[in-house]
Amino acid sequence: MDAKRLGIYLSDHHAGSVAGIALARRTESENHSNPVGHFLAALIPELRQDQRTLEAVMRALELRKDPLKSRVAWVMEKAGRLKLNGHWVRYSPLSRLIELEGLCTATEGRMSLWSTLARLQLHDLRLAGFDFESLVARGELQQAGLQRLRARAADVAFADEPTPFGAGEPAIASY
Repeated sequence: MDAKRLGIYLSDHHAGSVAGIALARRTESENHSNPVGHFLAALIPELRQDQRTLEAVMRALELRKDPLKSRVAWVMEKAGRLKLNGHWVRYSPLSRLIELEGLCTATEGRMSLWSTLARLQLHDLRLAGFDFESLVARGELQQAGLQRLRARAADVAFADEPTPFGAGEPAIASY
């Protein structure tokens, strides 16, 4: 196994986790009173747990995080807030949709990471103590919940009449 390439790969995923958690926290804070906020309030601790698992994998493989990549990812997430969303000073329904799409993409990346590590686990005993298959399964459940919210966010973002997100719907608090 090429340790240098694996280190770069895992460091890139760690940087992605830094950006993903920041995006989830911001999206949750902008949506704390609707189903998106409720869902993300339950998801964020799992994202942190996944990040800790990735860090444990890196320690087990004796690979270090790249702090520069993590800082750049954090800055890029903050810069992503400057996108034009149809409103200059307040949160837009389009912001919610774009953020949920970003979280869906990040979840797909996390599932790919765990799948890759499950394959590598067959060749490296240092990975034997990790249950990557259950992390993939949890990611699939997270993705299903995010996709339901993303679809509803698209309906709200492009509706002819303004509709508050979650109006008249049951909350999607868990998956």
